Amino acid sequence: MTRDSSFGLLVLHAVRVTGFADTPVLARRYGLGAAETEEELRDAEARGWVTHTSFAGTGGWSLTEAGRAENERRLADELTGAGGADEVRDVYRRFLPLNAMLLKACTDWQLRPAGGDRLAVNDHSDPVWDAGVLAELACVGRALTPLGDRLAKVLTRFRGYDERFTAALDRARGGDGAWVDRTDVDSCHRVWFELHEDLIATLGIDRHAEV
Repeated sequence: MTRDSSFGLLVLHAVRVTGFADTPVLARRYGLGAAETEEELRDAEARGWVTHTSFAGTGGWSLTEAGRAENERRLADELTGAGGADEVRDVYRRFLPLNAMLLKACTDWQLRPAGGDRLAVNDHSDPVWDAGVLAELACVGRALTPLGDRLAKVLTRFRGYDERFTAALDRARGGDGAWVDRTDVDSCHRVWFELHEDLIATLGIDRHAEV
């Protein structure tokens, strides 16, 4: 039976997976109330788990090292309680080859070797090249769906990654290339980054040490 996460965990985890965001964005991440989310963030700030910073007119919340540790402690307790650690670990193992495919596709979206220059910027003037990248992303998306279903049967907070990825890919196929790799929209790359962060946080894995 799938397990629902506590409100406090969802707020702290929203900060973790988004990296840096303001209160409305964090509230929307898991469909929470904005006022309640703000109150929870202020309480977390008082405990030294999050900090709010502003730069060039943009403000947002991020985790402190103490907050990161607290987040991982809660995630570990939750996963143990759900009894789904083996399932999530197996999904993660199957995720890694897809991660390599996703990263290559995003690189190919940004770069298109030409005239002996391996790092030539992709100016998107070659529709065959771009169609190949979108086809590769579609393969990743199809493989993600069953993995997402397995994760969601363990913890409800894993729901939606596959739908978000598909929605971003549909926009990219419709002609808006920003939905492949931009970080300021819910692009394929952004959705994938959040899922990757969600998995390694849930399993207590160091992103820089993963194989």
